[in-house]
Amino acid sequence: MNLSPLATIVWATIKMVGIIFLFVMPLASILTWMERRQSAMMQDRIGPTRANIGPFRLFGLVHILADGLKMFFKEDFVPAKAHRPLFTLAPVLAMAPVVIAFAIIPFGPLFVPSLAFKVARPEVMASAVVAGKTAVLGQVLSVDFGLLFYFAIASLSNYGASLAGWASYNKWALLGGLRASSQMMSYEVAMGLSILGAFLVYGTLEPGAMVLMQGPNPLHWGVVMQPVAFLLFFVAAMAETKRTPFDLPEGEPEIIGYFTEYSGMRFGMFFLGEFIEVVFAGAVVVTVFFGGWQVPFLYGDGFHIGGSVIKLWHLWVVLLQVAAFTFKVFFFCWLQLIIRWSLPRMRPDQLMSLGWKRLLPLSLANIVVTAGVVLWQTMPK
Repeated sequence: MNLSPLATIVWATIKMVGIIFLFVMPLASILTWMERRQSAMMQDRIGPTRANIGPFRLFGLVHILADGLKMFFKEDFVPAKAHRPLFTLAPVLAMAPVVIAFAIIPFGPLFVPSLAFKVARPEVMASAVVAGKTAVLGQVLSVDFGLLFYFAIASLSNYGASLAGWASYNKWALLGGLRASSQMMSYEVAMGLSILGAFLVYGTLEPGAMVLMQGPNPLHWGVVMQPVAFLLFFVAAMAETKRTPFDLPEGEPEIIGYFTEYSGMRFGMFFLGEFIEVVFAGAVVVTVFFGGWQVPFLYGDGFHIGGSVIKLWHLWVVLLQVAAFTFKVFFFCWLQLIIRWSLPRMRPDQLMSLGWKRLLPLSLANIVVTAGVVLWQTMPK
């Protein structure tokens, strides 16, 4: 806890780099393979099997490497009348905000290295913190306005889609960019209002504090306390990823996508950015509604089951909690892929009607009901 400003910056950089290159990017890349294999299984097809390294096909995993090589070496074509600065900036604006937003996601608890091989009971952890022992928080950025930071940063990705369509000098790409912008702005309203229900329950917008308040008891998790908010947020978050059944900005039967003029790594940034959004949507859902890194009945000193305690070293507790967060996020990524290949795409009028006429009224009603319940519980008996 007594880290110098320089050490704090170093640790934050290490954690951010670790999250991006050891969790986000690998998972997003694996999702490209999972989607192909999963869709093949659901549609009774073989799936990716062509790419190989000698005799090794590795269940199609080599296709991830093949995709990367293709994007690196494919010709980077820019239309003659495109606005070059904005054409170049658009993929960055589509991908960078969602990567930056991962800074607020708590991926693990407070880790005190000096207690790694000890049973860290609450009083032991408290005494270590008071004594100023070095501790590492499993979160890059912990601020009171955490989820507001997410909405502020993530909303910048709207510019990526809009600028991509406009800067391409292609009327169909422009129409796709306008659809993407209107869709993302519409569903951000429902997302923000659904989060307010959790804010009323937990009294904070800081993701790490939300995870701590949910605790190891699953009955206190957000999905139990705010089931309607969970459904509203999950649907709106899927719409934000612009994937089936919400893939109106790039619906091939009626419109060319907003990134149709992009090739090479510029297209690769849009392509990978969508899967990073899938990972981030799963991470926020897990953090707010499924206890984040909490493991059922696992406290700081071990598992509390009934009246007995299975004691564990502090290091094992932290590793189990980080693994639990990873598994939960992976599950919600898988669930989004299942939904993506199970439902048909919506018409534009159906998409906007769902956002403004269904999700928005429900989210407002959820806030009113939640506020009433919280007020009733806080009134003197």
